[in-house]
Amino acid sequence: MSTVRLLVLGVVRARGEAHGYAVHRELMGWRVDTWTAVKPPSIYHAVKQLEREGKLTASQPAASPEGPTRVVYRITDDGEREYFTLLEAALRSPDIEELGAGIAFMRSLPRDRVRALLTEQLATTRRIGIELEEMKPHWPDPAEPPHAQHLLDLWGGVFRSNDAWATEMLDRLAAGEFRFADED
Repeated sequence: MSTVRLLVLGVVRARGEAHGYAVHRELMGWRVDTWTAVKPPSIYHAVKQLEREGKLTASQPAASPEGPTRVVYRITDDGEREYFTLLEAALRSPDIEELGAGIAFMRSLPRDRVRALLTEQLATTRRIGIELEEMKPHWPDPAEPPHAQHLLDLWGGVFRSNDAWATEMLDRLAAGEFRFADED
């Protein structure tokens, strides 16, 4: 999954239309560069790539009182389909970067769908945590550097933390927190 594609499509979709700098400014306002591998050049690259692929459509360049000529982008029907595909994949993902991008836009979906996807994500997270615990007696080879065993402890801690977070988020959704696409 491409986190930057989801983020760019999500911002353009949420705004209705946006120029590249507005997408960049919005995402930098979220500090995405601190919780993802997304960097400013990749945002601009994604905007242009999504346009080339027909996921975004561009207006003719227009003068802007705020600076240089700007091209405004809108999401296409194909972009809308890709957005929802990426969003659902992100909400299923145990990868913290992808999941974070999915959480940013989860309100685009109906509440029950988000709960189902996060339940899948939680099951995957728990399965991975169990697999890591089961690996401990067999990996690493005793001849490996002594710190290698601690990597399993680190990874296990990450998955236990993700498990606790997802469980809490599911409780919050069940309690009615947040507003979703199927709610007024």
